[in-house]
Parts: sequence; structure tokens; C-alpha cells
Amino acid sequence: MQVSDFNYDLPQELIAQTPMEPRDHSRLLVVDKETGKIEHRHFYDLPNYLRPDDLLVFNDTRVIPARLHGVKDTGAKAEIFLLTRLNATDWEVLVKPGRRLRTGAVINFSEDLSCEILDNTEFGGRIARFKFEGVFEEILDRLGETPLPPYITEQLEDKERYQTVYSRDKGSAAAPTAGLHFTRELLQKVKDMGCEEVFVTLNIGLGTFRPVSVENIEDHVMHKEFYTITPEAADAINKAKAAGRRIVSVGTTAVRTLEAAATAGNGIIKPGAAWTDIFIYPGYKFKMIDALVTNFHLPQSTLLMLVSTLSTREIMLKTYEEAVKQKYRFFSFGDAMFITDNL
Repeated sequence: MQVSDFNYDLPQELIAQTPMEPRDHSRLLVVDKETGKIEHRHFYDLPNYLRPDDLLVFNDTRVIPARLHGVKDTGAKAEIFLLTRLNATDWEVLVKPGRRLRTGAVINFSEDLSCEILDNTEFGGRIARFKFEGVFEEILDRLGETPLPPYITEQLEDKERYQTVYSRDKGSAAAPTAGLHFTRELLQKVKDMGCEEVFVTLNIGLGTFRPVSVENIEDHVMHKEFYTITPEAADAINKAKAAGRRIVSVGTTAVRTLEAAATAGNGIIKPGAAWTDIFIYPGYKFKMIDALVTNFHLPQSTLLMLVSTLSTREIMLKTYEEAVKQKYRFFSFGDAMFITDNL
């Protein structure tokens, strides 16, 4: 299957630059994954499409202020983008300017924070070792900038709008954007109708924005991401699945977490933490997920391939064509889609 099989035309003006206010007033396109039937609603209508015994799975990761501006010993400016924490001092990072930041280079950010480039990574990044005085997270909160996706060019006035209301576990370079539509009131409404809400954690790297650079999708290699599932979450998910209840994933990162864990556990979710580079594209058979709340994804992206797997490529491309026609807002700050059954 070719990457070009997942292309669609998107006018630039449909890429959302600012979030909708209030959060749950974004539009919601509901699509039947089997028939392709579509209904146009708003996100606050989501409970109308949920069932009292549904189990919803959320990713509670929180975006860190991952962009740091510093100066080399030579006086030249440098930028470090934190991707993945490897241990207490070492991170996988992206650097600017890439050619000039070689192994051994030292970047100073403040009197209490600096780093040294230790090695190159296979994805064009670096391994950096940080030296700091005090608590690293507190220094990062003071010096770092919260990154926004490259297609968002406007400044964000309220940084919390690029966090979900239930974000808790710091560690991501990007937000699990399907969750941005939920308000605390909507979460309570979903719970009050009898749905169960479970939280897992997957720390999102910039691989989520990485374009597929090969022609055959089978040749694409995903960037690894770290996930954690508590014993309580694993137990709730396994019980729901065994009882035949519907598992609704809020976002593609929760999908990757559950499917990676289910693959490792032969269909059973086991508690713990692990790295995953799971790549879900047509042909994959889902082990856990039955329905999905998600945003609209980039053309030819791995995320568009994932949602096409839950439905079909033909249905998804036709749905995206309708979304463009109806002028839905796309990508991180855009509108939402609910891929469901029996619509």
C-alpha cells in the first residue's frame, strides 16, 4: 500500500490556528465505521452517541515546556527541543542549528542549567546530558517554552489550552489533542450517564508530526514512545473487554497504548511501563478498541492510516472530503470526529 493512497486536498484556511471557546463547542463529525453514514453535531453532543456501559480511555499526559534557548561556549545561539527522557540526566533531543551542534558541544541556558551533546540518534536528533542545580522540572518550567505544532503560526494566549483538563503526567512534546475538547462538566456528564473513565499515559514525541518519507507504508519506521498503565486501569479495561462492553479510545495515543499493551500481552492488558513503536495501518486487527474520538489528521500521515484501519480507507477519505466541504477545522486546534458503530 502506498503513502499516496492516503492523500486528500486540504485548503490552508481550514487549518485551525486557535482553539474553540468553550472547549466542547467545537464541531463533531460522527461517522459509522461500517457504513460511512455521517451526522454533523457539536462536541457537547458526544454523550448522545455513547452507551451507559462504555469504557472511555484517556491519555493523561501533560505537555512539558520542551523548547530551550541557549548559548554555546563560542557565543553562538542554540535551541534544544526535549523529546524523550532516557534517565535522570539524559534526554533524546532535537537541535538547531543541527550541523554545528556536534558531539562534545556544550550549551548553557542559565547559571543553573547546561547540557552536553553526547551522541547522534538514528532519527537525526542528539543525546544530551543535562547538568543542573535544583529540581530539573522547576528549572524547565522557568526557562522552557511550550511547543506548538509547526502548522500553528499564531501565539497561544493561554498555555493551558494546549493541555487537556485532565492532564497530569508531565512528559510529552505534544498534546493528545482529541482530549482538548473535553470540559470537566462534560467528563462528569459522561460519568453520570454510566460510562466508565480510565486513564493511561503515553508520552507523545515529535514522531507524531514526522512525515512518512517512504513510498510503501510497510517500510515506515515509527518513533518509539513510552507508555504506562496502572494495575487499576488494566483491570478495568480487561473486565470491560471480557464483558463485551465497548472500549472507546479518546485519541490515537490511547489507541497505541492499548493496542501495544494488548499485543505484548496476547490480548490481555498487563500493568506496567514499556516502549512502543507500534504502527497501525490497514491490515492490522484491533485487539481492544471499538470506537474512537479523534481530530482530523494530516494528509499521508500515520494517524490517518490508523483511523482508516478502524474503518476503511475509502470511508475515511470520503468522510474527510465531506469535512472539507463542510469547512470543518483541521488538526490540533480543530474539530473532532467520532468513529462509531450502529449509527
